[in-house]
Amino acid sequence: MPRAFCTSGGSGGGRASAHSGKMLGMPQPALGANQPKGFAMLTYYNHLHSDHEGKVEMFRGALVPCFEVPARVDRVLAELKKRKLGTVLPPNPFDDSALLGVHSQRYLDFLRDAWDDWVALDPANAKRDALPSVWPVRTLRSDVLPANFAARMGLFSMDAGSPLTDGTWDAARAGADCALSAALAVAGGKRAAFALTRPPGHHAGADFFGGYCFLNNAALAAQALREQGLERVAILDIDYHHGNGTQAIFYERADVYYTSIHGDPSTEFPFYLGYADELGAGAGLGFNRNWPLPRGSGFEVWHATLQQALQGIAEFGAQALVVSLGLDTFVGDPIAGFTLQTRDFLQVGADLARAGLPTVFVFEGGYAVADVGVNAVNVLEGFERG
Repeated sequence: MPRAFCTSGGSGGGRASAHSGKMLGMPQPALGANQPKGFAMLTYYNHLHSDHEGKVEMFRGALVPCFEVPARVDRVLAELKKRKLGTVLPPNPFDDSALLGVHSQRYLDFLRDAWDDWVALDPANAKRDALPSVWPVRTLRSDVLPANFAARMGLFSMDAGSPLTDGTWDAARAGADCALSAALAVAGGKRAAFALTRPPGHHAGADFFGGYCFLNNAALAAQALREQGLERVAILDIDYHHGNGTQAIFYERADVYYTSIHGDPSTEFPFYLGYADELGAGAGLGFNRNWPLPRGSGFEVWHATLQQALQGIAEFGAQALVVSLGLDTFVGDPIAGFTLQTRDFLQVGADLARAGLPTVFVFEGGYAVADVGVNAVNVLEGFERG
């Protein structure tokens, strides 16, 4: 097993310092065997993703079947194989300490043990998923770890739409390995690598889950690139929903530039973050840029906004790019509101390739299950052609 990433700032709130990404002599894992040479796309596939399969989620006041389902990844994998787009590999394993540059120890301890704690309350809970129902909003304390499990669920969550299942930790943990493996492949010379995993990650913060996300794969990839010696890393989030967790993790840092194109949070989830005036804070002031667009926006305005976002990345002087690859900008998505067509995703990939940066793609949202495979692989194929 390779050693975990060495970090100097992965504690408490999950914020590493602006200089914590300096190389500390860590060898890269399994180079050669797990990194074919050349420019073909390299995909790290989470073979445990289907262990996380929620039964129901809370949506508009009702318990409904989950939108975030295993078939999303299955469709992408099938399309990758159909088009023979690069190589698909299992991820390299990493120690849990590799997560500490992004997530707090307290949160990881909770997430690892949550299912057992849930079933310990009542053996009948083994047949139903856990959903939070109480939260420490404003004036309420979050520094004390409650003994009550329901209170701990609320402390470490942001919504009631993200069921925690018996396989959540295993699936999310293997997904983190995919993201870390993709990052090390790119740091080791690959032009691009794809972390094909679920549950997604960009809504997960340093110490909370929500928005179907439990571990922040894009943030883990960016932190890994920093720890491999890259001084400036950019994250481009093109999911319909703002990546509130990713933004918060890097909001006070100048070494990771976060930019996102998403639905206007005044009407779209996650509602409480993602506005254009959020520009970073402290050392990170000027290194965060949001591009909220109104529901119904089509490819013309979205594409023009992408050019502006890419210009910001170029001005930052990024040495590598992490793309939070959400496909819920598609016109047929059931919980989103943009109108991109399947053919548009080829152009998106070509535009990303023209940025000329080593690129890690991380699979995020996209809930039009019948179309998500073609749409995702169109981005990757457009990148390969670009």
